[in-house]
Amino acid sequence: MDDLSPRPGDLDAIETASIDELRALQTERLRWTVRHAYDHVPHYRVSFDAAGVHPDDVRELSDLARLPFTAKADLRDNYPFGMFAVPREQVVRLHASSGTTGKPTVVGYTRADVDMWADVVARSIRAAGGRAGHVLHNAYGYGLFTGGLGAHYGAERLGCTVVPVSGGMTERQVQLILDFRPDLVMVTPSYMLSVVDEMERQGVDPRSTSLKVGIFGAEPWTNDMRREMEERLDMHAVDIYGLSEVIGPGVASECVETKDGLHVWEDHFYPEVVDPVTGEVLPDGEEGELVFTSLTKQAMPVIRYRTRDLTRLLPGTARTMRRMEKITGRTDDMIILRGVNLFPTQIEELILRTPELSPHFQCVLTREGNLDSLTVLVERRDHAAPGAAAEAGVRLRQLVKASIGVSVAVDVVEPDAVERSLGKMRRIVDRRPSR
Repeated sequence: MDDLSPRPGDLDAIETASIDELRALQTERLRWTVRHAYDHVPHYRVSFDAAGVHPDDVRELSDLARLPFTAKADLRDNYPFGMFAVPREQVVRLHASSGTTGKPTVVGYTRADVDMWADVVARSIRAAGGRAGHVLHNAYGYGLFTGGLGAHYGAERLGCTVVPVSGGMTERQVQLILDFRPDLVMVTPSYMLSVVDEMERQGVDPRSTSLKVGIFGAEPWTNDMRREMEERLDMHAVDIYGLSEVIGPGVASECVETKDGLHVWEDHFYPEVVDPVTGEVLPDGEEGELVFTSLTKQAMPVIRYRTRDLTRLLPGTARTMRRMEKITGRTDDMIILRGVNLFPTQIEELILRTPELSPHFQCVLTREGNLDSLTVLVERRDHAAPGAAAEAGVRLRQLVKASIGVSVAVDVVEPDAVERSLGKMRRIVDRRPSR
């Protein structure tokens, strides 16, 4: 794989500023955003007043802990535009979640917000190894989902040539990669697996393509998945993080020269990690729930937004700004099986250690009587004989018991039998009857 480390002068000055300079800028911006939210968003005025705190009380970064949290339910309760801090006429872009579990969460952007978003995505792509003049194959979905347009604007801001493929039409994805010879691909890791499988079905060696970097996000994925991608494609696999409520993709990114966690662009998004149960702020290095406060957003500032993602904050390495560890799971994706907490990423790690099994899998929950059961539905790899794959399924069941401490069933199925996703993979299928 090519060395894609940045050259001197490539980075924004703030990326290598001193900690003192960064904290001074954050403090100034935090005071502004708290005042902006209080003065212009009725929800924040009510919640601040109920907590007995006023914007004038926020003088230092540590004072942020005095403010109440914002949850996804608050955004839904204020659907569609109740969380906006500017008149609707000043909002130039709307995005929204799918709304599969209730009302969608709606987010808005002023022109300045869109510019800032493009800047941080450009910074993220550059951190991943992208450069001006590179061709970027963008297979994130376009539309109300923030991934497609967020990646698109950032890539153009960096100076890339963007191929706006969006998701789906997997055979065409392969054809365009072969014809346009992109340097970069941005896509969910689960869908990239489908693209790689399609390459192999067409007789194309994935390692022979022009791709130098895959920038993968929108769902948790493991370092074992990184090794799988890098081996099969002979390219760098780099993580990007974001969520629509905070801005979209580009909140944090791994740096290709280290791949040791995602540097949070702290000049725009201030991170905390809290105890998921008590809400207590945890010191850097301890795992908990990730919380973000926007520092520069105009249309829809968020104060202490609970992401439900689990991680820990670590000191900066390739950049001054702190890193967040790769997301291990989400509090709302956690499976509690007979008293044991389990995340799909743990299953993924064990599958990727089993050569006969592919990373295409789902966790299927059922209930027999009063007991919940979990079946791991996983495909055998094309090269694995059915008998060898069945034996691998037995080994996987033993690995889960030994590593996680809970008994599960394993159902090894034929290639292409597991549901494919054009965006975020549905890892958990809940077939338990409602109580």
